Amino acid sequence: MSFTVYPALDIRNGCVVRLLQGDYAQQTTYGDDALPRAQAFAAAGARWMHLVDLDAAKAGGYTLAALLAQIASTTTLKVQTGGGVRGRDDVARILDAGASRVVIGSLAVREPDNVLAWLSEFGPEHLTIALDTRQGEDGVWRLPVHGWTETADVTLDALAQRYAQAGMKHLLCTDISRDGMLTGPNIDLYAHLVQLLPGVAVQASGGVRDVGDVRAAKAAGCGGAVLGKALLEGRLQLDEALSC
Repeated sequence: MSFTVYPALDIRNGCVVRLLQGDYAQQTTYGDDALPRAQAFAAAGARWMHLVDLDAAKAGGYTLAALLAQIASTTTLKVQTGGGVRGRDDVARILDAGASRVVIGSLAVREPDNVLAWLSEFGPEHLTIALDTRQGEDGVWRLPVHGWTETADVTLDALAQRYAQAGMKHLLCTDISRDGMLTGPNIDLYAHLVQLLPGVAVQASGGVRDVGDVRAAKAAGCGGAVLGKALLEGRLQLDEALSC
């Protein structure tokens, strides 16, 4: 399986930001230069980027269509993007706006029957299922929803296998405890998912610090890694990551 590096931008109120473990009250702002940053990703050789609409994730209604159009017209990047998907029409609108893949997170946990239908309608290459997870004291990986404040009844393994059986090709999995913490990705988790889901490109997300973490994700069999805070803060250079 090929390995893809996804430089990431999270956007809130027009600014590039990062949240600590998804907490809107713990935000770091890096500037209002999303388009130049995307152009720099392309100039460094990236083929894909990961774009998150934090305003839409909170209130619904995708707001980054104009930015998507600018990225499409000024770079060769393919964009994987999400935030605020509340229904089938949202998926269609985001794809029509120029996205190559739409990321579906909370809804993938709360309304799996609908999302499974979209896999069939839009095609598995156009959807990324995002399952944010937290390990319980019993060692079981569960799926918090509603801003990570409630936990769904279904486990990560059970839901991921259900999607894989329906044709899912791309799974983005974030270990919530590592999100924005720069403590390294949970390689054991990703190795487990790779073994559990043959043929699915598992994207490692959360905690990537340096090029060693990118190499470790690749060695574990992941299909890609999402680079966020480390890239924004200059701890990791994109060209180094792409060389993996």
